[in-house]
Amino acid sequence: MMKRMADLTERQKTILMLVVRDYIEFAQPVGSQRLVERYHLDLSSATIRNEMLALTETGHLRQPHTSAGRVPTEEGYRYFVGHMIHPELPENVQNTISHQFHQARPEIDQWMTLTAAVLAQQSQAVSLVTAPHAEKSRFKHVELISTQGRQVLMVLVMAGGEVNQQILTLAEPVTQERLSATANRLNQAYQSRTADEINTLSARADALEQDITLLVTRDMRRSGDLVSGELYYDGLTNVLAEPEFNASEEARRALRLLEERSQIQELLSRTMMDSGIGGVQVIIGGEGAWEELRQCSMVLARYGVPGVVTGTLGVLGPMRMSYNRTIPAVRYVAGLLSDLVNDTFAGEQTDDQA
Repeated sequence: MMKRMADLTERQKTILMLVVRDYIEFAQPVGSQRLVERYHLDLSSATIRNEMLALTETGHLRQPHTSAGRVPTEEGYRYFVGHMIHPELPENVQNTISHQFHQARPEIDQWMTLTAAVLAQQSQAVSLVTAPHAEKSRFKHVELISTQGRQVLMVLVMAGGEVNQQILTLAEPVTQERLSATANRLNQAYQSRTADEINTLSARADALEQDITLLVTRDMRRSGDLVSGELYYDGLTNVLAEPEFNASEEARRALRLLEERSQIQELLSRTMMDSGIGGVQVIIGGEGAWEELRQCSMVLARYGVPGVVTGTLGVLGPMRMSYNRTIPAVRYVAGLLSDLVNDTFAGEQTDDQA
């Protein structure tokens, strides 16, 4: 019968933590003699070997080959993550990252690209970021730009920063002056309203305004049906060189998830649905739910304004990832991005009410 984690002796806990730490750093099976020499343990090699055998029987370690040392299992990594001391990101690193964000233009696309780059650099793994997504789409403003003949470019911006563009073909040519006047009236009438609220107002509009309103509400409902905002990622080359992804087709399947953006977006959305803003969640080996992630770990966090606009950011890498470096990086960047999004959204709310 497998021991519970709480049943491990203090010596077994120490040895398990050292095995995981060593394997994360060197990617080589860990033997008893190595632990004695590298960590100056006041124990004999035979004693450590017996404890490692016990940890293998509890399911925390495994032996890849008969003559090899031990490597952590999923349970071993879970124990390590659950019991390690979670450090803060060093202050100089925090200052550098904060400076980068405040130097960037105050645009969602800029922030998402920078977030992906920062997390990939800090974790040396693949970063994943979804743009902030409104839980209920609200209108911010629309622009109507005459292009040629009866064609018009409609740019719809929603509260929270989402932007949709499409080319419309009108029944008859309309001047830019009339298009601008129409957009101005709609912007005043529909500010911060949902699609349902807009529908109750549109009956009083003229024919052109009704046509534009129909397209606006259709776009807003389509956006509201999405599970998350646009996906950004970076750092693919970081993991391609790792031995797990070099030698295992199973591990490389996880990277192909990135090509199926809708699938990874659904995964992120479902995983983080009940998570609080800023809380870090570590998923090891897919937690039995995601076959493609059996050889991987993910460190994820939600950011944004609860109940209004939220997104997910995190890191995908081998189970042997540096949790000590990755977890504080994900937590810090999630907090920073929440502050930026909150300030931006609060500013929009203030402008709307002015």
